[in-house]
Amino acid sequence: MTVVPDEHLMTLICDSCGDTTTGTACVLPDAEVVWTLVAEHGWSGSPFATGPHRCPRCSLPGLGIGGDAAAQGGQSGGGVLGVDHLDDVAVNTTTGNIDVDTADELRAALRQAVDVHGHVVVDLTRVHLIDAGGLGLLVRAHRDARERGAVLCLAAPSRFIRTVLHTMRLDGLFPVFASPQEAVRRLSPGGAGDTPGPDPRRLSPAAVSEASSR
Repeated sequence: MTVVPDEHLMTLICDSCGDTTTGTACVLPDAEVVWTLVAEHGWSGSPFATGPHRCPRCSLPGLGIGGDAAAQGGQSGGGVLGVDHLDDVAVNTTTGNIDVDTADELRAALRQAVDVHGHVVVDLTRVHLIDAGGLGLLVRAHRDARERGAVLCLAAPSRFIRTVLHTMRLDGLFPVFASPQEAVRRLSPGGAGDTPGPDPRRLSPAAVSEASSR
């Protein structure tokens, strides 16, 4: 463990020099997810308490916060790589982080994909981190698709993104697939049937409202 929780406080321990810092910036109600604390103090490393984490002095230039790829030198920024049209399904490929810096680009791409093609797959294979604003963006895009009789699903989310969805009680809202290819097969005409998972309409209104308002 490189993050030590203590009631409402958490202590970060640098894996390189052993330096520590303590803070209360754990927004998500899950002691395992600590990326808000890491980012607030300018550290680098994993969004999970199991590390690794490095203090600003020991962090290499260009390291981002948000998962194994970022901890190994991946870019913290990102955006929409492109939209592929496969069997009447739009596959939106996004990279880096889904946050305030990429929200406008992703929002526009998802809106266009829903308007033109209906069903949308958000390929998260290259996504390292998603913040509250990014979650709200996906919830609104999902709602727009449903109003048009279409489905918006997520493909290949990382362990971190799955944990965030579960923590925010949104894991029952989106159909989730292991890969974009599987998602396209299920959504295409003559596919393997209905998308898996609970009916999104069964999600508590409070959970949807909370994410949509961020």
